[in-house]
Amino acid sequence: MNLNDFLSDSSKRIPPSAIRRFFDLANEMKGEVISLSIGEPDFVTPIDIREAGILSLEQGNTHYSPNQGFIELREAISDYMQRRFQLQYNASHEIVVTVGGSEAIDLLIRAVVNPGDEVIIPEPCFVAYKACVLLAGGIPITIPCRQEDDFKLRPEQLQAALTPRTKLVVLGFPNNPTGAVLEKSEVEALAEVLRNQSVLVLSDELYAELTYEPASHYSIAAAAGMRDKTVVINGFSKAFAMTGWRIGFACGPQELIAAMNKIHQYAIMSSPTTAQEAALAALRNGENHVIVMREEYNRRRRYVVQACRDAGLDCFEPLGAFYVFPDIRPTGMTSSAFCETFLSEEKVAIVPGNAFGDCGEGFVRISYAASMDNILKAMQRLKAFVGRSIQHD
Repeated sequence: MNLNDFLSDSSKRIPPSAIRRFFDLANEMKGEVISLSIGEPDFVTPIDIREAGILSLEQGNTHYSPNQGFIELREAISDYMQRRFQLQYNASHEIVVTVGGSEAIDLLIRAVVNPGDEVIIPEPCFVAYKACVLLAGGIPITIPCRQEDDFKLRPEQLQAALTPRTKLVVLGFPNNPTGAVLEKSEVEALAEVLRNQSVLVLSDELYAELTYEPASHYSIAAAAGMRDKTVVINGFSKAFAMTGWRIGFACGPQELIAAMNKIHQYAIMSSPTTAQEAALAALRNGENHVIVMREEYNRRRRYVVQACRDAGLDCFEPLGAFYVFPDIRPTGMTSSAFCETFLSEEKVAIVPGNAFGDCGEGFVRISYAASMDNILKAMQRLKAFVGRSIQHD
């Protein structure tokens, strides 16, 4: 019996994550390997947030939570969204707590996409978007965002991609992998295209807190006429250094949140109780920690951008998230060949740009969510590697 014959067509269509591939390769190599491949803060979750989780366990809070998440946490999320992003959501009906932002993305796509529906996805982008659409039976319609546009989605590109079959538009800004950020005027221009369309928006804003001056985050849900057709995805992994806690949330219209929660009830049931207690502490007391971490990321960001340029790689300045996306085409290598050879010769793991869409070919993603010591070593190795590669060609 061939078990592959039992696999669904959709599971066969999605590739394994190239991000995890290079992360795993680095872990399997002998000797000192520096990994700048994974999008995970090197900071430990702040102590007061950890203590809230520990106290919850010590008090015996080891039972299920309500499917939608504890009301105290949803109320804190509601206050946070109003305070930080001027967005108002009813804690009872318009917020669901999820197992990370990734589950929230999957829930919305499964809640609204029927087989044959088209979902517009600007690329390069987070690898899960396209996979979730394929698993739901939808058709991903990708839009290539270009370096000459600072990897931003342009309204004319969005307008050209819309068809009568378009059900959903995915916006992931600040962007993973490029670090691109949309200014308020640019968000408003996209909203103008979508405002009178019968199309929903998934706005992935997981990196909203990691936006660097002079940029500031502006949600498309705040644009006129867009709140009632937009679901905002956010979470605690990146801003609060809580990746392992697996805690995120979605905010949006009651009908969409109810459908997402229904799927959540059957697929996951509820988010971890301990993680919710820690997330509540993060929202009540953790914003100063975010400021400190953001300032440190900003310092690393400036250094890595300049180090890439000094190595001979063109690199636009990202103003969000914790990645740079340099152009490696001067080496004559493909993105995959560059990353494989760099790992083999210099023991540094980064991710090929084509892992985030075809238009990412010719680029690589470097995460600066690592210690400055490791970043300094990695950038020295990058300069030596690029110098050899360009000279050889």
